[in-house]
Amino acid sequence: MHKEPPMPDPRPQVDTHEGPAVLGAACRSCGHPMATQRPVCAACGGEVVPAKFGPSGTVYASTVVRIAVGNRTPPYALAYVDLDDGPRILAHVAGNGASAPPVASRVRLVAPADGDVVVEVMS
Repeated sequence: MHKEPPMPDPRPQVDTHEGPAVLGAACRSCGHPMATQRPVCAACGGEVVPAKFGPSGTVYASTVVRIAVGNRTPPYALAYVDLDDGPRILAHVAGNGASAPPVASRVRLVAPADGDVVVEVMS
């Protein structure tokens, strides 16, 4: 019986060797940034090259999740973050999770937790 290979993790990967950075791709033609590796540009279909994004960004939107999802204990905060010169990513917000960071807050990547991208609010 033929066994299918496991699906790759669809979440953005974070490299912490030289400070946290999202390992993604950028288009050679149009410059479109992508948070995950892809065979071609999602915007124009052009050739892509590996790229790193971060470590800082701005909160585009955020929320507090108050129901259990998987093994996560609520409440926990999530934020869409526009990385400086990079893509928009979904990230967990470090802290107690009782409040979400306001829109336009500055955040920075920290070490991932359980494979998830994590940011903290900059003071």
